[in-house]
Amino acid sequence: MVTATIAIIFSNGYLRNEAELSWQINKSGVEPGKKYEAGILLGGLSGYDKHLVGHFSGACDRFIETVILYKQGVIQKIVVSSGSANLFIKVPGEANFLNEKLLESGIPPKDILIDNKSRNTFENATFSKHILDSMQLKGPYVLISSAFHLHRAMQVFEKAGLKVVPYPCAFNATEKVYNWDDYFWPSLEVLVSWGGLIKEFVGVAMYKLTGKA
Repeated sequence: MVTATIAIIFSNGYLRNEAELSWQINKSGVEPGKKYEAGILLGGLSGYDKHLVGHFSGACDRFIETVILYKQGVIQKIVVSSGSANLFIKVPGEANFLNEKLLESGIPPKDILIDNKSRNTFENATFSKHILDSMQLKGPYVLISSAFHLHRAMQVFEKAGLKVVPYPCAFNATEKVYNWDDYFWPSLEVLVSWGGLIKEFVGVAMYKLTGKA
């Protein structure tokens, strides 16, 4: 009975959407008309297949928004922060693929700064800080990531000593008009989708316990 109740609750589309809405960062912190010396694009929006060919994922909105911010002159430099979290297979850092795509989008090489070693959000912050400090770029910086991930990322980056403003992308949850089936019809897809959000809950808790957030 308890298992069935939990399954019904976590397969409810309305509850799932509202939970992520309450967790994620929903609004950009970028001030209208303000210029920022750098934007930090966090990885997790692409990957490599078995032939080591790079492909974008469903979170590629992060890449699109980063290019738009640069083209509009909102950010002057782009820090691409993402290595490989694969512990068993040696693959290139994700930042290598994203660097290629930024160049293909017309971004000059001088304005792209690469961290292709970081494996998690803590290392994203640590390596990004090293790059920004070495280039003597002044904050605040625009932190670009998925809306549900920014809650954790903002805490980690600020703990690392970086002043950042959020720029949420790739929204999984939005304010919407619900259909009747969102309230009453269980969905296996909704049930499975809790994984990413729960990972963020646990990630924040662990980083706070270890002093990283």
